[in-house]
Amino acid sequence: MDVNLISKFRRQFNYKKKDLSWLLGMSKGFFKQARGARLLIYHGICLKDHTRFNPIFLTNRIFEEHLKFYKKYFHLVSLEEYYTGQFNKDRFNICITFDDGYANNLKYVLPLMEKYQVPVCFFITAIRKAGYDILWNDFLGIVTKYGPEQLMYQNKQFRKDKFGRYASVETGNTLVDYLKENGFGKKEEMIRQLKPLFKPGTHEDDYWLQMTEEEIKKLSTSKFATIGSHGYFHNRMDKLPIESATEEMRVSKQFLEGITGKEITSFAFPYGNYSRSIVEVAKKIGYKQLLAMDFFYQEDSNDPALRERLTVNPFISVNNQMHAIVTGQYE
Repeated sequence: MDVNLISKFRRQFNYKKKDLSWLLGMSKGFFKQARGARLLIYHGICLKDHTRFNPIFLTNRIFEEHLKFYKKYFHLVSLEEYYTGQFNKDRFNICITFDDGYANNLKYVLPLMEKYQVPVCFFITAIRKAGYDILWNDFLGIVTKYGPEQLMYQNKQFRKDKFGRYASVETGNTLVDYLKENGFGKKEEMIRQLKPLFKPGTHEDDYWLQMTEEEIKKLSTSKFATIGSHGYFHNRMDKLPIESATEEMRVSKQFLEGITGKEITSFAFPYGNYSRSIVEVAKKIGYKQLLAMDFFYQEDSNDPALRERLTVNPFISVNNQMHAIVTGQYE
């Protein structure tokens, strides 16, 4: 039997076993006895069909279930409290962060964080300063969803692969991975060329629309909200010339400070990618809190500015998500 298929069955079996244990009341002690701390990454929140365009959204209902669970079993801290180690020694500690700056964060997340009195840090790009109301990857996601089975881009033919992504007929490399390797110029060119194919439904704004400057300011006024930078164009910082990366981090900081009237001292690397030189430049610009996903270098664990984060999985139950948060890994 295929090794990947065996692994998939084993993973599904373990998830079902944990859910059964929860239903029988046998795993509650696991969460009560859990100790430690975890930084979490959320992205977008919608009302339904959360994987319609990408695998990073949650429904509003499930997100609220997460918050209820955190309040019952864990201790919630702000990003500043996480960095300074202000933890509850008798509970597992959680810090919630949201990446990308979707308008749905204001629409759905803000009411829930104020209802449950939960601190959240929002990492937002400066894409509005560039005149766009959508990130390039969301634009391509919607074009891919509704676009033809194949298209021509830069005189190269792309066809949807088994995962529904546009992949080069010649090399098999996906269009999204090609664009990640490049700066915003290539992405802007893609947006111009494929704009006729961008036809989201009239009720699909929740899946892609970015916050306006006014909405960012409103969000920042909540006593439970912290605002951080997520770059200018949502580029991979490690793929940019150091001069371009420096400018992105500097301009995005100024943009958000001008809106919020507050100093912006935290930066979340888009896609979690960075280099040691990027880290040092970010510190010189004034970022004191630098958030990745996984550390890339041995010395990173000793860097007081750097922290790892765990991305929430939209395909598993609340119970299994909570298990993964405590253990720091998925099945």
